[in-house]
Amino acid sequence: MIPLFHNAPAPLRLDADVLVIGGGLAGTWAAVAAARKGAKVVLAEKGFCGTSGVTATAGPGHWWVPPQQRAAAIDKRVASAAGLGDARWMARILDTTWQSLPQLDRLYHFPLDDQGGKQYRALRGPEYMRAMRQLALEHQVTLLDQSPALELLQSEAGDLAGARGWQRQAKREWRVDAAAVVLATGGCGFLSRLLGSQTNTGDGYLMGAELGAELSGMEFSSYYCIAPAGSTMTRSMVYTFGRYFDAAGRELDIAQGPTFNDSLARALLQGPVFCRLDRIPQHIRDRLPYIQPNLMLPFDRQGIDPYRDKFQVTLHGEGTIRGIGGLRVLDDDCQTSVPGLFSAGDAASREAVTGAISGGGAVNSSWALSSGQWAGAGAARHALAKRRNRTVIRTVARYGVLPIGRAGHDYRETIRAVQDELHPYDKNLFRNGTQLRRSLGVLDDHWDRLRAQRGVADPTALLRWRETAALLASARWCYASALARKESRGIHQREDAPTQSSRFDAHLRSGGFDRPWVRHDPVRAEVPA
Repeated sequence: MIPLFHNAPAPLRLDADVLVIGGGLAGTWAAVAAARKGAKVVLAEKGFCGTSGVTATAGPGHWWVPPQQRAAAIDKRVASAAGLGDARWMARILDTTWQSLPQLDRLYHFPLDDQGGKQYRALRGPEYMRAMRQLALEHQVTLLDQSPALELLQSEAGDLAGARGWQRQAKREWRVDAAAVVLATGGCGFLSRLLGSQTNTGDGYLMGAELGAELSGMEFSSYYCIAPAGSTMTRSMVYTFGRYFDAAGRELDIAQGPTFNDSLARALLQGPVFCRLDRIPQHIRDRLPYIQPNLMLPFDRQGIDPYRDKFQVTLHGEGTIRGIGGLRVLDDDCQTSVPGLFSAGDAASREAVTGAISGGGAVNSSWALSSGQWAGAGAARHALAKRRNRTVIRTVARYGVLPIGRAGHDYRETIRAVQDELHPYDKNLFRNGTQLRRSLGVLDDHWDRLRAQRGVADPTALLRWRETAALLASARWCYASALARKESRGIHQREDAPTQSSRFDAHLRSGGFDRPWVRHDPVRAEVPA
C-alpha cells in the first residue's frame, strides 16, 4: 500500500478488533458497547473526542418515555412519519434510551425534579460528551484525537480491513487494522454555519460508498434551523415563543408548527426578518442558562436583550444532520450493505425511527445513543468471529487520495458551488424538478473537474480535498434522490408535485459517483427483524 506522504514521519500502526470513526455521541456509545463485548477498540476522531460535533455544543434532549406511555408515543410518531416509520425500531430506541442514560449517573450530574426524581430527558452537551469520553477511556478504548480518517482499507481477499488517516498534531499517517468498522462520522451540513457541524462534511458517506455501501433517504435533507443573523447559535426551542417583524416593524404572520420554516423562509426571501422573544414565560427564562448555557452569548456580545429588543434572524441549513438520510442499515446491528461495516448516528439513515419528518433533537439523540450501541456490539461480534487476512492491505478510496502532485483545481471553488446550490431556500427548501436538474448539472460539472484531479501533495490540502469530495458527492445524492421522489412527503416538498403519492410509498436508495443512481424499494421491504 502506497504511503500517503513519503517525507512524513513513520506511520502510527495499530491493531484492533473494532475501529470506530467519529467521536461524537454515536461514536463514543459505539466504542463503549464494542469494548463491553470484549473487543479491542480504537476510536479515531477528526477533532477532540468529547468537544467536537453537534452534541457537544447543544443541550440535547432524548426521546425519554416511561414504559406505560410508549405505545401512545409510538402511535403518534408513526402517524406523523408519512408512511416511512417503523414502530418496532421506535420501540427499540425507546427501550435502549431508557436503559442507557442511568448508566451515566456516576459521571454526569442529573438534576432532580420537584419530587426528588432524576431528570434524564434533557442533558447539557459539554458535560454529556465529557462523561462519554471518560466512559470510553474507562473501557480501555484507544482514542486518536485530531486524527481524521481518509479512507477505508481492504484485504487482498476483498474483506474490510480497517482504515487509515492523518494525525494533525503528530504530522503522521495512522493506520488501524480491524475486521469491523463503525462509521459514526455525523451527517453533512454542507458547511452552513450550523453550530457544531463544521466537521460534519459527509466523510462517512464517501468512505462507505467507495466500498459499496448504499445510502437511503437522502432526499430528506431540506431541514433548516433558525438563528440570530451572523450567528451559528441554532437553538430552535425558544423561537416557538417569538414574534416576527419585517424591516418596517410590521408584525408578520409566522405561525409555529410544521410550516414555521417555510413561512419564515418565504419572508426572508422578501427581505430582513426580525424577532423578539418577549413571550417566553419567566420560568423558562430562569432555566435557559442551565439547559442551554450558550444561548445568550450572541446577544450578550451585541448588547441585545432578546426579551425586549428586536434582532435579525436567519435560517441555517441542516442537511442530513437534522434531516434523515445516511448510509442504509440492513439489520438490527446497523450493518451496512458491506459485511463488517456498520453505521450509527447521523451517518446512518434514520427513516425507520423518524419517517419522512425530522427527528429533531430528542429522537435523533436517542437514535445516536441506541444505534451507536447496536453498531458497536454488532461490530464486536463480527470481528471476534472472523479471522482476518493480514497478508496484504489495499486502498479503497478513489477520489483525491493518491499524492500525484498539486491540484490544478481550487477545492474552495467547488465548496462555494455546493453551498450555492444547497443553502438557498428557493433551491433546497422550495424544490421543483427544473431547479433540481439545474443544480445537479452544476454539481455534475464540478464532479467531472474533481474527478480529473486525483490527489494533492500537502496533508492539509489532502484532508480538504477529501472533505470537498464528500460534500460534493453528498449534495449529488441528496438532489438526485429529491428529483426521483416526484411528490411532497414530510420535509421533502416539491412545488411541482405538492401532494403525497402512494407511488412513492418507498425508500429511495442511492449511490454511485460518476453516475449517481437511485432505486425505489417498497416500504414493505423494510429492515427485517
